[in-house]
Amino acid sequence: MHFMSESATNLREQKRWDTSHRITACALRLTLDRGLDGFTMDELAESAGVSRRTLFNYFPGKVDAVLGAVPDLPPAALATFHTGGPHGKLLDDLGELAKALVGVKEPDRETLRLSHQVLTTSPRLLVAVHERFEQITEQFVVLVTDREGPDFSLRRAQLALRILVGIFDSALMAFREDDGDRTIGDHFDEQMREARSLFG
Repeated sequence: MHFMSESATNLREQKRWDTSHRITACALRLTLDRGLDGFTMDELAESAGVSRRTLFNYFPGKVDAVLGAVPDLPPAALATFHTGGPHGKLLDDLGELAKALVGVKEPDRETLRLSHQVLTTSPRLLVAVHERFEQITEQFVVLVTDREGPDFSLRRAQLALRILVGIFDSALMAFREDDGDRTIGDHFDEQMREARSLFG
């Protein structure tokens, strides 16, 4: 009975993510074609094949729809990180946490390429991305300081996150440009190795 309930929950989550992804893909295409102010939420709902009410249940506005949903970190990955794992080295463990976040629902290359194209042509969206990035970074900083204890300074935690973000950004770029079957995680591991070789 528990198995059936868990399967039903997973199916609902998958359907919700698929709907969210479809809305974001449509929002990206409309933004690229018409600009952020060139379409209405009603037009976005029609393009995505959902009702206006459903659309607002997923996203409060166009900017949020274009940026897409941020998945929650898996509880098991959070627990492992909090207890000092899985490797016992902060940057490596942060990397595993980042991969777990992306691995919840890994984006496809087409959507990432479209997103990159849209964001680089809209200053307003770039500001929104920066604000979201700051919020996510702050959450990770809290995770780091909780794990490492009071002797681990806030500046050091922020530095660790900035290093990680730079590596992850390089991995995303490589993933967008790669037409093979390698995952973002594969590219991230490769970029981590490159970073270690640079720092010796």
